[in-house]
Amino acid sequence: MTPALQAPVYLHANALVLGEFGLLLRGPAGAGKSTLTLQLVADWRARGAFAALVGDDRITLEACCGRLIARPHPSIRGMIEARGLGVLRVDSEPACVLRAVVDLLAFNESPERCPDTDQSRTELSGVILPRMSENAARVGAATRIGSYIQNLATN
Repeated sequence: MTPALQAPVYLHANALVLGEFGLLLRGPAGAGKSTLTLQLVADWRARGAFAALVGDDRITLEACCGRLIARPHPSIRGMIEARGLGVLRVDSEPACVLRAVVDLLAFNESPERCPDTDQSRTELSGVILPRMSENAARVGAATRIGSYIQNLATN
């Protein structure tokens, strides 16, 4: 028996692939989702690892077989907005399986030093994923996210 697919959910978020790791960046407008996406992709590629945008700004989520699939909005696939530069065309992937969520905070907020266990997970479309909070404006945000991903991948 084939499991039923749920209807897609649309989010204001970015999705990207770092190595084999699908990541969703959520946050308010102006929180730095696109800038951080570009930085993470560039950092991973500089190390010789695969990295690509899946989608910028509008992401479709679809739960299937206990996994959460992220896809870009078709009208803006392969495009990302870079403040001060406009819309850029970049290499992209058509979809990814999400393995974690990063919630970006407003620029005047900081993540909790030691978040509660219940804050370390989030549920989207019936799928529970590991979650962290970060402020994209803080020095080292991309490094902390990279460390978080590597820690999840080895556990």
